[in-house]
Parts: sequence; C-alpha cells; structure tokens
Amino acid sequence: MVREVDLGQVKAGGSHPHFLIAGPCVIENEKVVLETATRIAEITSDLGMPYVFKASYDKANRSSIHSFRGLGLREGLAILLKVKEQVQVPILTDIHSVDEAPQAAEVADVLQIPAFLCRQTDLLVAAARTGRTVNVKKGQFLSPWDMSNVIKKLEESGTTRILLTERGSSFGYNNLVVDMRSFPVLRGFGYPVVFDATHSVQLPGGGGTQSSGQREFVAPLARAAAAAGCDGFFMEVHPDPDSALSDGPNMVPLDELKELLQQLIHICQVTKKGEPVT
Repeated sequence: MVREVDLGQVKAGGSHPHFLIAGPCVIENEKVVLETATRIAEITSDLGMPYVFKASYDKANRSSIHSFRGLGLREGLAILLKVKEQVQVPILTDIHSVDEAPQAAEVADVLQIPAFLCRQTDLLVAAARTGRTVNVKKGQFLSPWDMSNVIKKLEESGTTRILLTERGSSFGYNNLVVDMRSFPVLRGFGYPVVFDATHSVQLPGGGGTQSSGQREFVAPLARAAAAAGCDGFFMEVHPDPDSALSDGPNMVPLDELKELLQQLIHICQVTKKGEPVT
C-alpha cells in the first residue's frame, strides 16, 4: 500500500478514496475559474469524490511566443486564493522557477512540477523546502523507473509529501502513448500515483504554433488507468473547451465530467474488490 499524503483537506493514498485534480488549463479570467471550480466541487461532492482545484497562473512552455500564457504570478495567485476561500477546496498550481516556489506556496496546497522540468534539481529542492505537497509530472522522455531519482531529490530535500503523475510518453513526432505498466511501477516507490487523462491525449506541437489533442480518447484511457491501479485522476476541464485559450482540444467539457467520473468510480470500486471489470 502506498503512503498517505496530505493535499490540504484531501488525503491521497493509503486507504483513502480516489481523488480528482481538475480545473481549466490556465487562468483566463476570474469568472471562468470560479464558475468551473464551483461546478466541479458540486459534482464531486455529489459523488463523494475528494477534489483539488487546478489552474495555472502561467504556462511557460507554450508552443508559440504569441500564445496566451495566463495572468501572471501575482494576479493568478489572487484568483486562486479566491477559489480556496469561496469554494473551500485545496489548490494545485504549476511552478517554473525557484523564485516562484515560496510565493505559490502561500496559496497552493500542492506545487506541481511540469513534465519538462521534472529533472530540474534546484526547482525540486525549492518545492520540497516549502513544506507543501509536490506533484511531479513524469517527463515524456523518462521511463517510469527513472522517477526514482526524482523522488530521491525530493526526499533528500526534506519531504515525503509527494505525488507522481503519469502523462504519457513521446512516441514518434507529435504523439504520446500511455504504458499502463507505468502505474504499478510508479506505485512501487510508495507514493500515490495520478493519471493525467487530458495531457496524455495531447498532440504536442500538432497544431503548428500550438498543441493539438484527441479529446475523444480521454475517457477510454482514464478507464484503463482506473483498472490499472492509479490513486487519483488529473483532468483539465473547461465550460467551452473549443473557445479555451490553452489546450482546448484535449480538455474535458464541464457538462461531460460527471458521467465520466461515475464510470471511473465504479471501475475503481470493482478493481479494489478484486472483481473482474465487465
């Protein structure tokens, strides 16, 4: 059994139920963020599913220099604080530099290390030293067992509040695949494992000046990950993905979320009992 990790009011791992990390890819404006967070909180409350809100104040690795990146650290954190206070849910957000770590930690319960930065020692050390839980996205260029070195960097920097997230591996040009063997390998390190269902269907750079995606594969991959034994799910969710300013092609429409979560909860319950999934 993996260890219990504290995500604010939410507990991950151990004997705790599967949890959801979800929200818009990037903070576009306060209205969209608060409306999305409120609705997801209502859905997960109805389903009895622990929930952590996610949105980025900055997307530092967009394909084009002209792509929308977010509202920036100060304004973004102010909006995330409103979500935390008004919706009463834990907050997760990305950090990209050592200087951002202590500032983001003043608001966020979980600091996320983006996949492309998952080996950056100074960033990992800075995140660990804040005392907040650290969620590390497994790089598209790493094998699952390579994450042992990432874990050691965090542990030796003073934290065992760690989540590991599978988000697919590079497979040729502009494509990702998910190896379901990754889940037992990552869980073998003793920490909760999250499946990023939306970035796993991304087609990096597939739109030329932006990434594309295959939203239609979010549900089947998430169901497979539930059966394979992940501890939680990460999904970027938007009221109107086709008009979203970042990662629209792979985000889950808000009005489709509840049905998908119901399917995942059922599979997780059946899998825990050791029954065949039908």
